[in-house]
This record gives sequence, structure tokens and C-alpha cells, in this order.
Amino acid sequence: MKYLAPIGLVALGACSDPGNPGTRAFDRPAGAITDAQGGFGAATMNNKLVMTGQQSAAMNLANRFAEAVPTTVNFAFDSAVLDADAQQTLRAQADFIRQFPELRFRVYGHTDLVGSAAYNKQLGLRRAQAIVGYFASLGISRDRLEAVASFGETQPLIPTPGRERLNRRTVTEVSGFYERHPSVLDGKYAQVVYREYVASAVPTSGLEGTTAGDL
Repeated sequence: MKYLAPIGLVALGACSDPGNPGTRAFDRPAGAITDAQGGFGAATMNNKLVMTGQQSAAMNLANRFAEAVPTTVNFAFDSAVLDADAQQTLRAQADFIRQFPELRFRVYGHTDLVGSAAYNKQLGLRRAQAIVGYFASLGISRDRLEAVASFGETQPLIPTPGRERLNRRTVTEVSGFYERHPSVLDGKYAQVVYREYVASAVPTSGLEGTTAGDL
């Protein structure tokens, strides 16, 4: 028996060897090795952080919106007309908006620096209103569009006094939660943020129905 002790010590030493990727998680939570991407328990952790005020669920969803779809559409000079490219982008935005009925959105209008500040502020507003109108035509409730606003010429992407298409734009952003939605009232923030994650946990049945004649 006296020869077994060194072997046991070597085994324990291997479990805590920081150079061994298969064993350095000896004292970490169960599932840590298989959770290389950090998804294990992410929904629960997110819910905890939101409910304790450490993290904003609305900010999480705003980031997801910005990652999932283009948030900007551009316009012709002195125009609030939506061209084919703009409509395609807005349809993608609308698809996301439909998936999250708990959310409200705000549309900001922008212009280039050509023209007076007062005129450009009105033009930016018309562009934002055009977006809201298009969303409404796709079945999105105007109640979920918290506000439309215009920054006019005050926030150019390209600082030039001339015509610049990139400055003639609207930007759609998540503005917060639709307070009367039951999921928000129940505080199910993780279920909202990780909707696909929650849906993926529902098992699908491979069983098929039978009739008395089959038995």
C-alpha cells in the first residue's frame, strides 16, 4: 500500500495542472469544459443580471437588433421616398420587430448639410415618418414605434458641406419595452432575450399516432 500514495499524488497533481487543458477545470463548475462558448446557463444568468439591475435587457436586445439586420436606410437628395433597397432593409427590420412584440422602436431621421438647419430638421422628420408609415403598411402597430425624431444635419457620418448620401439616412433603434406586454410584466427577460435558445430546448416527439386497427 505504501507504493500507492505517490501515484495518487501524481493523479491529483495532474488534475490541477494548468498546462493540461483537459484537467485544469478540475475545480470549476460542472459543464465548464463543454461550455467553451459561454452558453451554458446564459439565459438564467442574464435574467439574474437584469432583475438585479446589473444589466439592461433592452440594451441586450438593441445589440441583437443591430447585429441581426441593417439598421440604416438611405435617401436621394431632398427626398423622403423609400427606394427598393430601403424597402428591402425595412422588411428585414420588420421581421425582427415581429419576433419581439415586447419591444418598442424609435426611428431617427438625418440629412446632409446642404440647406438650412430648419429645413433639414423637417426633412429628417419626414424621412423618419416615412419609415413608420412603411412599418405600419407591413402590419407593425404604430403604438410600438415610441417616437420619431429628427437630428437633421447635426450628426453627419461624413463631415462634408456638400451632398452626401451616407448622411441622408434614417436609423432604427430599440427604445425599450412595451410595458403592457405580459412577458415584461412577469419579468421574463431571459425568455425574451434568448427566445431562440428557449425554443430550442423544447423536445420534438418522433411518436406517431396509431388507430385501433393498427394494434
